Amino acid sequence: MASRLLHLRRLVQAARPSAAAAFSTSVSPTPRVSGLVDEICGLNLLEASSLADALRGRLGVDQLPPLAILMGGAAPLVGDGDSGAAGEEAKPKEEKMAFDVKLEGFDAAAKLKIIKELRAFTSLGLKEAKELVEKAPAVLKSGVPKEEAESIAEKLRALGAKIVLE
Repeated sequence: MASRLLHLRRLVQAARPSAAAAFSTSVSPTPRVSGLVDEICGLNLLEASSLADALRGRLGVDQLPPLAILMGGAAPLVGDGDSGAAGEEAKPKEEKMAFDVKLEGFDAAAKLKIIKELRAFTSLGLKEAKELVEKAPAVLKSGVPKEEAESIAEKLRALGAKIVLE
């Protein structure tokens, strides 16, 4: 992904003079096309990458040439002016892989049990675990796979903790 963004950055930088030259021809673009060009030129690299992916999905093309956007390959896509919403619908949602287990609160009577369970799935000492539980809301463990995060949350909820997976 990073190499793809770097490649896009180089192409955009190299294409900027040619994009300006395209407007200096005797045929002036319509206001709509001019507005689209301004919007596309204002995108950051992540947005440009997202736009390229949306165009690929909308056109049903496996590989879209990197300069197709600047060369007019995107013009048929914006026939109704609603390209953003349609592009987002075409892109499948990615499932989150890593979660943070966050303690929102707990029952006072269950504090000791929660500290003991926290120590079981972290490498914290008694003092650190106690301080972490007492400063709730706090992230107990971050970057945890979904199954492990759900398991931890289930155990802590059974003890009386209010847990949120982020």
